[in-house]
Amino acid sequence: MSNHKILTLDKLSLHDFDTEADLIPLLTPEDEEEMNKEELPKSLPILPLRNMVLFPGVVIPITAGRDKSIKLINDANAAGKVIGVVAQINEEIEDPKREDINTIGTVAQILRVLKMPDGNVTVILQGKKRFEIDKVISEDPYINAFVKEVPEKRPSHTDTEFGAIIESIKEIAIQIIKSSPNIPTEATFAIKNIESKSFLINFVSSNMNLSVQEKQELLMMNVLKERALTTLRYMNTELQKLELKNDIQSKVRFDLDQQQREYFLHQQMKTIQEELGGVSYEQEIEEMRQKAKSKKWNKKVEDHFEKELKKLQRTNPQSPDFGISRNYLELFLELPWNDYSKDNFDLKRAEKILDKDHFGLEDVKKRIIEHLAVLKLRNDMKSPILCLTGPPGVGKTSIGKSIAKALGREYVRMSLGGLRDEAEIRGHRKTYIGAMPGRILQNIKKAGTSNPVFVLDEIDKLSASHSGDPSSALLEVLDPEQNNEFYDNFLEMGYDLSKVMFIATSNTMSSIQPALKDRMEVIKMSGYTIEEKVGIAAKHLLPKQLKEHGLTTKDLTIGKRQLEKIIEGYTRESGVRSLEQKIAQVIRNAAKSVAMEEEYNKKVTDEDIIKVLGAPRLERDKSEGNDVAGVVTGLAWTSVGGDILFIESLISKGKGTLTLTGNLGTVMKESATIALEYIKSYSEELGINQDLLQNYNIHIHVPEGATPKDGPSAGIAMLTSIVSVLTQKRVKKNLAMTGEITLRGKVLPVGGIKEKILAAKRANIKEIILCADNKHDIDEIKPEYLEGLTFHYVKEMAEVLKLAITNQNVKNAKKL
Repeated sequence: MSNHKILTLDKLSLHDFDTEADLIPLLTPEDEEEMNKEELPKSLPILPLRNMVLFPGVVIPITAGRDKSIKLINDANAAGKVIGVVAQINEEIEDPKREDINTIGTVAQILRVLKMPDGNVTVILQGKKRFEIDKVISEDPYINAFVKEVPEKRPSHTDTEFGAIIESIKEIAIQIIKSSPNIPTEATFAIKNIESKSFLINFVSSNMNLSVQEKQELLMMNVLKERALTTLRYMNTELQKLELKNDIQSKVRFDLDQQQREYFLHQQMKTIQEELGGVSYEQEIEEMRQKAKSKKWNKKVEDHFEKELKKLQRTNPQSPDFGISRNYLELFLELPWNDYSKDNFDLKRAEKILDKDHFGLEDVKKRIIEHLAVLKLRNDMKSPILCLTGPPGVGKTSIGKSIAKALGREYVRMSLGGLRDEAEIRGHRKTYIGAMPGRILQNIKKAGTSNPVFVLDEIDKLSASHSGDPSSALLEVLDPEQNNEFYDNFLEMGYDLSKVMFIATSNTMSSIQPALKDRMEVIKMSGYTIEEKVGIAAKHLLPKQLKEHGLTTKDLTIGKRQLEKIIEGYTRESGVRSLEQKIAQVIRNAAKSVAMEEEYNKKVTDEDIIKVLGAPRLERDKSEGNDVAGVVTGLAWTSVGGDILFIESLISKGKGTLTLTGNLGTVMKESATIALEYIKSYSEELGINQDLLQNYNIHIHVPEGATPKDGPSAGIAMLTSIVSVLTQKRVKKNLAMTGEITLRGKVLPVGGIKEKILAAKRANIKEIILCADNKHDIDEIKPEYLEGLTFHYVKEMAEVLKLAITNQNVKNAKKL
């Protein structure tokens, strides 16, 4: 039923009139009978109603705003107060004509006319009886028409079915009033006290939620019983709708109440945050959307970001998912999608920077300049994956900074030493609590561009664990054919790393898995010569340490001869780290004197060095004399560069057994066995008596027994040592050798030649025996490194012995 307020006629006054009220006096059967006996006028002024239908007996207020309607009401109110009320067919028509109004209407009595402040007129009408327009007399100033009465067929008083219909209408009307929260409870009282059956039908029909057309159809029904049945059918439908609506509301009320409660709490939190100077969630999301407009990402990334942002908007800010989604979107905004720094293609400038920052390293510098040249010509070349391998302290890591400076790119470094979790490279899935992107993307984010110089430090120190194998995760990162779509578990999208210049560093290539090694261009970096170390110390290390200790060159200078003394006497390395520490020690001593205002030598002398650093400790690696039989100088490669080692042999009476000491590895022991078997086989050619080999035990020792040693390089040195001790002949002075031997008497090439050559120079070696196949290694070394060295290239063991063993007996030679 409609949601009108209900008043009785006797309570109506001008003071308490409500324009929204339906005025329904409780019409008695006697009043109705008297009303039906009233004669219908022959003609009536017709008042068209836009959106309502007046039923007989019902009292309603009507607001008239059209000029014709106002004039009609004023004229009728001054005359007989009786008008004809008819519903418009189309309520949109402003000035309805005869064809725009219905034929059947209701005769209405004007009860009261009220003039409103806005100029409209409100009139209170009571329906009397139905009529039909017979003929229109005039349409100006308003419609006047001849009318005739419409007879109504009523059931007899004994019709029990009609009585049951009326009772049902009352019951359902009361149920509707109770079920609808908008209908006042006074309506129940009105329904119960209506005695007239026809008025009850008209009252209910007038107040139901029906369209004007449906109400007009009810008014046009001439059979009262049929109208009652139709009204009852409409009421049943309305009651069912109300019950269904109430049922749905009861089901969702709790959810709505909970949501409203959360909404108000969130609004309070938002207000508190804003008062405290914080940022509300809505503002935060809007800021993200504005930042996204400036990003240079493609359509795929843009669509994915927008989808995730909408998901964040729908998420409860108090749920854990909100924080995860926010972190995820912040990563999207912070990553430099398609942001590239411009490369500097000034090759001359790049050469100057590389030469200024580093001594030597010609292969590395050459490769960088080649890359710059190709990049300048093509401008779209994929960056190479370089791997700088060599001993500690030779500048592998720092060269990355120089490359970045030369290219004009950002520089980032990631240490892989001890890394054993694959998620450190690829990231964690964002569903985990505390999930983060991998360190590759974190460093790209830190760099701010998608083409930095990215140093992967200590790549040979990666290790596998139950959390996965990080070196396998690096396979995609370091493959130029795959890394344009590098997949991070947290990002869940491909990120282009193809423009990043990766530079890996390692001390050895042996521990790097082959698949990873295959993806990199390996550049070997050997140790520095003494001359290079002196230059590096004078040009870089000394100024750096003076600055760090608050001194200048006016306070302290160290000459080249003193630097060389520090290098030779106190350091034993391929790089310059220990050298820098020793220089810092000397400078600290001077800084103490400056601070305490003591006198000191501003130019460091040899005595100052001994005073500060103590007596030289590392001059052991000088070549020894050849007074003792069986002592041969070998050349070895270590993780810190090249070194010399001494092979010592001794014979004693016994049964011809071979003993090996000095913490030797399997390969080195096998080399000694091969050497001895070769000597036994060619004893006659070597001038060695077979009885010696059967009656004397041979003991081979390599000093520094605490240091593990292995490899085939000492093969020819062991051969020479055994022959020297068996023949008691001197080994050539200032001679060193390196090479692998076979049972056939062949000498095979070995590696680490440059490091070994530098070690030989440090030890004042003058001549070196090498395999002929190692000649190309010597050709690659700068001529200045080879000054003062003579090389002998051999293919057979006999050549080695011919070059190394002299005809002179050693001092105090044993008689065998």
